[in-house]
Amino acid sequence: MRITAVTCVKNEGPFLLEWIAFHRVIGVTDFLFYSNDCTDATDRFLDALQDHGIVEHLPNPATTRNYQMQALKAAKQHRLVKQADWVWIADVDEFINIHVGDHSLPALIKACGDPQAISVTFQFMANGGVEEFVDEPVISQFVRSHSHDIWGAEIAIEVKTLVRKDFPTEYFGAHRPFHNDGRSKPKWTDGSGRQVPRPFRKAAGRRRIRAFPAHGARQFATLNHYALRSLDSYLVKNDRGDVNRERRVFADSYWSERNDASYLDDSIQRYAEPLQAEMDRLKALDGVAALHDEAVALHIAKRDELLAQDSYRAMQQQLRDASPYSAAETAIRAEIGFEIGQTP
Repeated sequence: MRITAVTCVKNEGPFLLEWIAFHRVIGVTDFLFYSNDCTDATDRFLDALQDHGIVEHLPNPATTRNYQMQALKAAKQHRLVKQADWVWIADVDEFINIHVGDHSLPALIKACGDPQAISVTFQFMANGGVEEFVDEPVISQFVRSHSHDIWGAEIAIEVKTLVRKDFPTEYFGAHRPFHNDGRSKPKWTDGSGRQVPRPFRKAAGRRRIRAFPAHGARQFATLNHYALRSLDSYLVKNDRGDVNRERRVFADSYWSERNDASYLDDSIQRYAEPLQAEMDRLKALDGVAALHDEAVALHIAKRDELLAQDSYRAMQQQLRDASPYSAAETAIRAEIGFEIGQTP
């Protein structure tokens, strides 16, 4: 089974080794990376892995600021996507935690009944008070999150989608595929093997729905989303922006919405040993360890550069002081008389 992972990156250098190793452990066979405007060795790290036959790395083909969508349009025609049995489109801060069989993507596909698409629901992993960036696996550092069924005040939570080659895809979205044949009814499940809701499943429309109710949707798999990581790395992320659009600001509202640490979920630690072994194998390839270490050093240097600025020191303190709840959840708690930090 050939499974191709497609992702867009900008200044993700310190985190690439873990993400690639993890996905190799769970069964990804091919990687297609698009990068743009990298200053932290991301592009050179990917080039080194390309030289070793581990990934394919291309410059982002975007002609506008819509980096990700233009790259995904190009990816649909790439040989690694065309020859794949399945395509997995995800970001470098997203790790699919598979709860069945041997905890691999083929095991998830089997558990879901071999559908044409599987949409796996996010679980936003909180910062958990981790301030300092350290060069250790992200999945081991951040083990707390919100309730499985509710994110802030929302019961519908976003997904990412594993797509089989016979899905009637018109174009890939970042969260789910879209199709233009209103008569087609693809077999499309959630992470529990249940058919996704009809409004989500329907052909491409103006709303581009990318979420559905999370209750009961993660029996076979959860998508751990490490959008915050350490406070240090979050400051660097603010400086970088994201792959969707230029100059996006990750404000304290973004931080608070993803920083509810009410629940412990360390089940992804099942991958810790095979992950470390695969990271060690990749680092043993000529030039890879040195480029990883350079990316780590550049990440730390960027943090130091930012914290020399009054605005970033103020941002750092603002995030330390920020509520661990979204604005909507804070309003609900206030309405029913609970102070921030009080347990209902």
